Formats: sequence, structure tokens, C-alpha cells
Amino acid sequence: MTKANRAVSKYIRLSPNKVRRILDQIRGKNYQEALLILRFMPYKPCNNIKKTLVSAASNFNDTDKKNLIIIEAYANQGPKIKRIQPRAQGRAFPIQKPTCHITIKLQ
Repeated sequence: MTKANRAVSKYIRLSPNKVRRILDQIRGKNYQEALLILRFMPYKPCNNIKKTLVSAASNFNDTDKKNLIIIEAYANQGPKIKRIQPRAQGRAFPIQKPTCHITIKLQ
């Protein structure tokens, strides 16, 4: 049985659905290939995912990063930040700003 390490980024101010779309692209890939994919994708969550991926890889002691494979990558929903948008005639509409927790597991 081989060892697996993970890294978790919590309370990231991004929508979990948009993050999942990118995580689906790198799941199952090796570490170097995933970094290359994230580098050239034009989406905002790529930077946060790349930081989490590098953190997960740095948890290994003296291993060759070519052999690391992403076995799990998922984004769970975090707490919503609640704000109010003023509207006409003194009304107020709620705004919910989503957050997410990104988890990446390498082996």
C-alpha cells in the first residue's frame, strides 16, 4: 500500500460548481501534467487549485514529482457570505456569495 497525502484549501471565495469544472479536467492526471493544464486554462479558480496542488505535492518527503498522481480532487460547498442589495422603494434583496473548500489527494 502506497502513501497518499492531501491538501485542503478552505473558505475560498469561489463557486464550488465553477471549481468542480476545472477539477474534473485534472483528476487522474499526474502532477506535472496537471500543473501544465492549470497554467494555460483561462479561469479564475486555476490559481487557487494550483496552490493547493503544489501544497499537496510538498507534503511528500523527497519523492520524484513525476510519479505523483491525483487520485482525488473535489470541491465542497462552504458557508455562504450573506449581503444585502438595496432596491427601489426601500426594499432590500439578499445576495449570497458562495465559498468552497478544495481538497486534492496525491499518491
